[in-house]
Amino acid sequence: MTDQKTIAKLAIPNTTKIALLVMDGLGGLPLEPGGLTELETARTPNLDALARDGICGLHDPIGRSITPGSGPSHLALFGYDPVRHLTGRGVLEALGIGFDLQSGDMAARGNFCTVDSDGLITDRRAGRIPTEKGAELVKLLRSIELPDVKVFVELVKNYRFVLVLRGHGLSGPLTGTDPQKLGVAPSPVEALGADAARAASLFNQWIAAARELLADLQPANMVALRGLDKKPNLSSMSEIYGLRAAAIATYPMYRGAARVVGMDVLPAGESLEEGIETLAIHWADYDFFFVHVKKTDSAGEDGDFDRKVSVIEHADQVVVPAIVALHPDVLVVTGDHSTPALLRSHSWHPVPVLLHSRHCRSDEAQAFSEKECSKGALGRLPATEIMPLAMANALRLTKYSA
Repeated sequence: MTDQKTIAKLAIPNTTKIALLVMDGLGGLPLEPGGLTELETARTPNLDALARDGICGLHDPIGRSITPGSGPSHLALFGYDPVRHLTGRGVLEALGIGFDLQSGDMAARGNFCTVDSDGLITDRRAGRIPTEKGAELVKLLRSIELPDVKVFVELVKNYRFVLVLRGHGLSGPLTGTDPQKLGVAPSPVEALGADAARAASLFNQWIAAARELLADLQPANMVALRGLDKKPNLSSMSEIYGLRAAAIATYPMYRGAARVVGMDVLPAGESLEEGIETLAIHWADYDFFFVHVKKTDSAGEDGDFDRKVSVIEHADQVVVPAIVALHPDVLVVTGDHSTPALLRSHSWHPVPVLLHSRHCRSDEAQAFSEKECSKGALGRLPATEIMPLAMANALRLTKYSA
């Protein structure tokens, strides 16, 4: 990886524009040995044309064999070392809903969940309760008070909420309570350092009070927390790349990932069509656009192979032509990680990536798929190298040394 300090020194002004289209969980697996993946099954004439005329490869979001979370894998796509700059899910969710997260705050992503009479989790998402029910429960949890700190509980959507503690002396690192599997009880928050003991104790006090308030409220009779963290102090994309950057993403976590690196977050609406309309309206205002498609990942996690194929085809029909019509100087299309329907979860498999610009050399890839991208001249690269490549193809990096 070329370090960000070097990239910042090489970055030069230009009028060129870069678009990064991220189809969440894009990579897949065949349902049967020797079969086709979701991307290989999908009819994608527009993506295939870009692949033939551009340059392709496979990227590893974190590293070979590592199954990535969505937060670090997006930071990697933006060119930030996802290990060095690991940022908790709570921070990303809080920023994603527009919460004014301050430097000393500790934020956690929360799920309402269902536990049985023994306290064991039977549904990590409380039956996917509607947003209206989630709002009622958040209002109830706001009655919980803790000594010497302010407590904020904010709804995200459906069964998801954000918990923020504000006060002096709150430190991490802390473990989460969500075991991310069924048949076990939520874990207590544990301090991973001496300075974190107070924050761990406060979170556990809040959880105990929440358990008591929710005990009789099926199906959302308990909470599980993950990604407990403070807001990091990262250099912005403007400072590193000299780009005016904007994000178009429906889900809060991805808006939060964009905000943490200094992007402006634009209205995305509820559909791909609305997001693309926003892109066209603001095309003249920014140098870099991050456009996010969530439902590829959702279908993969639901184990719905056919629905994931359909989402990929819809993006090819609607999103790709609309971006191409705006004539970006560089268009990158990829995913943040693989979410094979076969596994119903994120996986460690490398992710297809294509880069299209007038300055790239075409390669042997004839379509946008796992197999074809494996033939591409980009090879297998760390995700962190994608942004510098986009910058170079946009003629926004000068020569290194004499």
